[in-house]
Amino acid sequence: SEFYVAMVDVSKWPLFTLLSAQELASIRQACIFGASANEAIYITHDDEVYVLGLNCSNCLGTGDSQSTIVAKKLDCLTGKKLVSLSYGSGPHVLLATEEGELYAWGHNGYSQLGNGTTNQGVSPILVTTNLQNKKVTEVACGSHHSLALTHEGEVFAWGYNNCGQVGSGSTANQPTPRKVSNCLQNKVMVSIACGQTSSMAVADNGEVYGWGYNGNGQLGLGNNGNQLTPSRLIGLQGLCVLQIASGYAHSLALTDEGLLYAWGANTYGQLGTGNKSNQLSPVQVMTEKERIVEIAACHSTHTSAAKTQSGQVYMWGQCRGQSIVLPHLTHFSSTDDVFACFATPSVMWRLLSMEHDDFLTVAQSLKKEFDNPETSDLKFSVDGKYIHVHKAVLKIRCEHFRSMFQSHWNEDMKEVIEIDQFSYPVYRSFLEFLYTDSVDLPPEDAIGLLDLATSYCENRLKKLCQHIIKRGITVENAFSLLSAAIRYDAEDLEEFCFKFCVNHLTEVTQTAAFWQIDGNMLKEFICRASHCGAFKN
Repeated sequence: SEFYVAMVDVSKWPLFTLLSAQELASIRQACIFGASANEAIYITHDDEVYVLGLNCSNCLGTGDSQSTIVAKKLDCLTGKKLVSLSYGSGPHVLLATEEGELYAWGHNGYSQLGNGTTNQGVSPILVTTNLQNKKVTEVACGSHHSLALTHEGEVFAWGYNNCGQVGSGSTANQPTPRKVSNCLQNKVMVSIACGQTSSMAVADNGEVYGWGYNGNGQLGLGNNGNQLTPSRLIGLQGLCVLQIASGYAHSLALTDEGLLYAWGANTYGQLGTGNKSNQLSPVQVMTEKERIVEIAACHSTHTSAAKTQSGQVYMWGQCRGQSIVLPHLTHFSSTDDVFACFATPSVMWRLLSMEHDDFLTVAQSLKKEFDNPETSDLKFSVDGKYIHVHKAVLKIRCEHFRSMFQSHWNEDMKEVIEIDQFSYPVYRSFLEFLYTDSVDLPPEDAIGLLDLATSYCENRLKKLCQHIIKRGITVENAFSLLSAAIRYDAEDLEEFCFKFCVNHLTEVTQTAAFWQIDGNMLKEFICRASHCGAFKN
């Protein structure tokens, strides 16, 4: 499940709104993490790794403790292809590469980086103790402990061990990676997950094992005693589990038949059982629903999500402060969106992989087709130049064209319409507006477009033109803009231009435009300006 491809818009996570469209388009994988979802790491199509955000406990790995609002590149990871990433509450970060290397950085108060010290890791370090010649394929972090799964199906654990979450048989912290053995010995594990202070693993035969904190029943053993070594979940006997997911203190399991089981803490309804009672053993939930294909939870939240075979996404547990005790059908297309919009903090529950295909939205497609002779069925001729458009689009977007085409238009009529009352830049800009909702013109041309918008009764366009003119007013063009505003009956704009001229009277009266206007208008302006006391001095 680590390597999932989604049509997900990463800008649903507020931190990513800091990036430009170009930067967003370069993202291949991403993860939002941290106590308040204020840190981000992303990997580009060129395998460059960038980070941004608050940098609590040096968790950005930039070599310093500075926060950053612009993305910074982690040079030491360039060209490394990521296969798995996880983060703790400190936070500390673990990352496994395609080559099977394991990197760690960030909070290290409990040796959760596995380098034998408790010094914070200000930049990525290669974790090698007991992992030489091992290929790490998956990583998982609890609050302050770490797990790694190797290609051979072995599980290694290290870090904070106050409840036995390292599985060593004691509660002493573990400074370097140690192989978890006991009943995992000679078994091939295929996936791992961590709650805050608990650990879980799934074997290739579908058996589930748990160890560590069990005060809420999150190990699913039928009791609430902590386990210092792995214990098999008898409650799932006879079932073949494909995926496990751990929340803060609850767990979810998905079987090969698409059935969902849940156990552990239920204060927020995160088990989806319809009540808030903890469950010490696995119980089946969503029994009435169709086959489930994916489950989602994450150790820093009390939120659960699942996706069904037909693509329906359900959420339950803590959802923006509310406790949802039964799976609620959302309109999302991915479980990732549940975490973006409803989890607290709104972190990602996994390393997200983006699919950038050539799909265009309706708006993008329309924009692309403007002035395209290949698909158009109508031409406007302005100042001897053609503009290619589509009758259907004009009819849908503009009342003027709707009535024009209905009243005196039949299929035999000419495919070219001559326009002589407006200039080419103005008319082109108007037609482009019908395809894009936006206008890109200098203020002087926007005056002509304002005239067109007025005569075609296009009120939104009229407002846009007035904005452009206000933003582009200068001493040189102020007077001609004022006269145009009067001519086209744009009162709000007229007031604005008039005030500008009065405030900059000396400069405006020295421009050529001021002395080129007709006498009546000049008289009117002087009269109005005098009333405002503009000529006192």
